[in-house]
Amino acid sequence: MSLETAIRLTEILLAIAFIQNSLEHLHSCKDAKLLFYLRIIFSFFLIFDFWVRWVNFALVILAVLILKRFQGPYNGGSDRMSYLILCCLCLINFMPIFKLKEYIFGYLAMQLVLSYCISGWFKFINPDWRNGQALQDIFLFSNYPVDENLRNFANFPIFLTLISWSVMLFELIFPLFLLTKNTLLIGLIVASLFHFGLAILFGLNRFFWAWIAAYPSVIWLQERLFLI
Repeated sequence: MSLETAIRLTEILLAIAFIQNSLEHLHSCKDAKLLFYLRIIFSFFLIFDFWVRWVNFALVILAVLILKRFQGPYNGGSDRMSYLILCCLCLINFMPIFKLKEYIFGYLAMQLVLSYCISGWFKFINPDWRNGQALQDIFLFSNYPVDENLRNFANFPIFLTLISWSVMLFELIFPLFLLTKNTLLIGLIVASLFHFGLAILFGLNRFFWAWIAAYPSVIWLQERLFLI
C-alpha cells in the first residue's frame, strides 16, 4: 500500500468516525450543535477529497473548540485516538518533504501498536484482570452493558477469567503481528472483532471507528519495514 493510498483511507475512516460521533451529539448537546454540524460538513468534504489540506486544518480548530466546550477529551480513549489521527493528518498535509510525511504517518502507526501493548501490560499487572474480577465488576456494577441480561455473565467467573487472559495476551503480543502481512491481517481482524464486540455488548461504538481509522497506517508501516 502506498503512503498516499493509506493516508486517503485514513482520512475517509476518520471522517466516518467524526460523522457517527457528531450525529450522537446532535441529540444530547443542544448548546454545541453548531460545532457538530460543522464537523459533519467538513467530514463529508474529507470523504470526497475536497480541499483536504484546509479541511483537516478546520477540523483541528473544531477539535480544539470541542475540547474547550467539554473541558477535555471526555470520551476518553476514542477522543484521544481520533484527535491524534487528525493532528497527524493535518501535519502530513502541510509537510513539504515526503520523508517527513512518512515519519509522521509511521509515528501514528506506532502509537496504535503501543495503545494495544500498553493496555495489555496495565491489565496484566492488575491482579483483578488476571483473576477475572475486573470483568465481573464491569458486568455487575458498570453502566456499560447495553442489555441488563448481559450482567448474567458475572455468574461465570471461569469464563471471564479465560476472556481476561485472552484479551491481555492478544494486546501484549500485538507488535508481533507486524512480522508478516498475513499475521498483521489476522491481528487486525481479531482487533476489529474485539472493538465490534465492545460496541455490541457495551455500546462503545466510538472506539470501533477511532481505532479502525488508524489501521491503514499500520498496514503501510508493516510493508515499509518488513516487505514480507
